[in-house]
Amino acid sequence: MSTCKKARAEGICVVTLDRLSSLPPEIKGNILSLLNVEEAVRTCTLSSTWRDAWANMPKISLRDGNFARTKFVTLVDMVLSLHKGTIEECHISGNKNYHDEFGRWMLMLSRKSPRSVIIKLNSGPMYRIPSCLFSLGDLKSLRLKNCIISLPRVFQGFKSLTYLSLSFFSSTDRDIQNLISFCPELTYLRLTSFEGIKCLNIQSPTLEDLVDGYFEDINLDAPNLEEAILSLDLKAKSYQFVPIPHDKESHVKQSLGSLSDIEMLLVGGFFMKYLSKGCIVTKLPVVFTRLEDIYLVICLSDQRQVLTACSLFQNAPNLKNLGMLSYPSRTWDEDKASIQELTLQMQMDHLVTASVKEFRGRDYEVDFVAKLLTWAPALEEVKLEWKGQIDRSMVLTKLLALPRVSPRAKVIVT
Repeated sequence: MSTCKKARAEGICVVTLDRLSSLPPEIKGNILSLLNVEEAVRTCTLSSTWRDAWANMPKISLRDGNFARTKFVTLVDMVLSLHKGTIEECHISGNKNYHDEFGRWMLMLSRKSPRSVIIKLNSGPMYRIPSCLFSLGDLKSLRLKNCIISLPRVFQGFKSLTYLSLSFFSSTDRDIQNLISFCPELTYLRLTSFEGIKCLNIQSPTLEDLVDGYFEDINLDAPNLEEAILSLDLKAKSYQFVPIPHDKESHVKQSLGSLSDIEMLLVGGFFMKYLSKGCIVTKLPVVFTRLEDIYLVICLSDQRQVLTACSLFQNAPNLKNLGMLSYPSRTWDEDKASIQELTLQMQMDHLVTASVKEFRGRDYEVDFVAKLLTWAPALEEVKLEWKGQIDRSMVLTKLLALPRVSPRAKVIVT
């Protein structure tokens, strides 16, 4: 009986194998794309019908992992040189040094006309992106890490690119401006941890999502932007105490005014400090009618920053969720201006949730929570992530005693 079962099982395996072997090359390639490249290449030993199947894989992921450097170089060279079909997505990442091979790999890759390219080589100095990579006319997604971006003079743009992510990179104001401007279909842009860029100039009518690292200044013209994460660098502190007549030179304020369709806005770093000092906002040039989520890095002891935040709230009549990260005042950024105690009467009719990270229980933080509870008739929850060193029970007593206009409002300390 056991012999019969074994024979039957072997027969089923043969039939199954034959069915797989008879599949079209593009389907075999899709199946092998679910494996790592090394395993996919090994399938060439199964039979003659599988010998070149891996060469039609539409997605290639090459990661050095536990590979010895020489073995990984051989694998990448073989895959890029022998691949026959169209590469939809190519991912090359590693933690070893491949500066000697990088130019060769990019040249071979450019000849395959990939639709999506991910390069994350973390070792050593930045890798200079060769000009051949900027000639990929069908590229739709590009993610680069640890690189130098220098556009060739003949760069005509990525006409089909919708997704661009650059991190830990070096470039210039002009090259990044041209790179973004020459991508007419761009909808997602992420620029983080960069050097060599002082004023980030973004003009993109199609852009919907923006994640920005710590810049010194920004000139933003993206009328269809829906979500934005903007952070200002400490180097922009030099602008803070310089009056800006009629705000004509204020790129930041003008940029905020262009975000008419924004739905989610996060401002970090010293963004609020810059707004409150160099160009204190009392009236923004636009009402954010679609803005429902705001997240701020803010010093709540600085009443100028609080006033600036309130200007944002007043211009976001449909705000539903407010998140803040509270940082304490430091000697170099103390607000020495004479400002009367904040007594604004605001109405935040649609606010449902609010949160404060790194809540230390200081009086100015408790006072701001008290104002939120009196401004928001639909408020359901205020979540405070405790980081204080003062008597927590005393602070909890103050919070519980705060009056609130919403009967459903809860103050939760975690």
